[in-house]
Amino acid sequence: MVSKGITVLGSSGSIGVSTLDVLARHPERFHVFALTAHTHVERLLAQCLQFRPRYAVMVDPRAAELLASALRDAGSETEVLAGVDALSMVASHPQTDYVMAAIVGAAGLLPSLAAARAGKRVLLANKESLVMSGQLFMDAVREHSAVLLPIDSEHNAVFQCLPRDGKDGVEKILLTASGGPFRTWSQEALAHITPEQAVAHPNWSMGQKISVDSATLMNKGLEVIEACWLFDLPAERVQVVVHPQSTIHSMVSYNDGSVLAQLGNPDMRTPIAYGLGWPERLVSGVAPLDLFATARLDFEQPDTERFPCLALAYEAHTRGGYATIALNAANEEAVKAFLNREIAFTAIPHIVKQVMQMASEGTPMNVEDIIVQDGESRRHSLSFIKNKKMH
Repeated sequence: MVSKGITVLGSSGSIGVSTLDVLARHPERFHVFALTAHTHVERLLAQCLQFRPRYAVMVDPRAAELLASALRDAGSETEVLAGVDALSMVASHPQTDYVMAAIVGAAGLLPSLAAARAGKRVLLANKESLVMSGQLFMDAVREHSAVLLPIDSEHNAVFQCLPRDGKDGVEKILLTASGGPFRTWSQEALAHITPEQAVAHPNWSMGQKISVDSATLMNKGLEVIEACWLFDLPAERVQVVVHPQSTIHSMVSYNDGSVLAQLGNPDMRTPIAYGLGWPERLVSGVAPLDLFATARLDFEQPDTERFPCLALAYEAHTRGGYATIALNAANEEAVKAFLNREIAFTAIPHIVKQVMQMASEGTPMNVEDIIVQDGESRRHSLSFIKNKKMH
């Protein structure tokens, strides 16, 4: 068996840590070629000493200096690179076979796209790549014979439930959503939510930004857009189902009345192991689901009155790529402002809606136009945030 070289983009985050946990269980199948992080020196140092990659990339130059010094002191041969260009270099390197694309937000777009253009197996845990550049990204996958495997638990579940070839008989995709920690809260109560409450997800262990997105249902909106691109379906055939237990990770409804579901404990190591091993299945370290302990499965309609971000995502996808770029950029800036206690939780969808209204119609077909729209949308967002700041 030839060992596959893995580059983990965003190895210091929750997906990156889970990926390395799975890789450590299969040392005969995989070796780590490169690890990357933004500023988390201590965690990346520990990972480099354990997995001995050829390269470590720190986006922040000062952090790169600190890491390089610490690795030299430890006698490590890992070479440290700095800056965003280095992310694309390791993602497209000839010695990289698989790329775990786990950088959160728009920052993950360029290295994920570089991996696709280099014909890699791309394990996509960065939904923003498809939200911002869906047509461009999918074209790159096809043109360069890359293998694109979804790692988000919902899309991975759908992938497992679809026919191996094509979409024969598929009526719709049913994306499950936990509903977040405020599923039962009143509209009035939502206005007083604190960052600490928003990042305390009831089922999943995730980073701060994704946890807030889950609480606003924006995460599910971004996943709807991602699903449309991944599975080549219109938005009206992607339905969101609130399922508080997060036991069913998603479902596929067929024209014969069948509904296939993928179930499991809420642990990201399952979809990660599936992406690494596909079409085989690998041991992930996740305990098997105990159906007797689970006991019940509940389902609800999402409430887009209290959580309008989901409806905004559907609207953005219908309008086209410029609108989805604006949606993502505005949301990233608004979530950051909320976590910094600058705006209320309920201000997030208002800012997103205002910025979306300013976006151009249609879809950009090159990276330069995507970056321009992203930058413009962030500037508009910061202006609206300034007007909504809490005093």
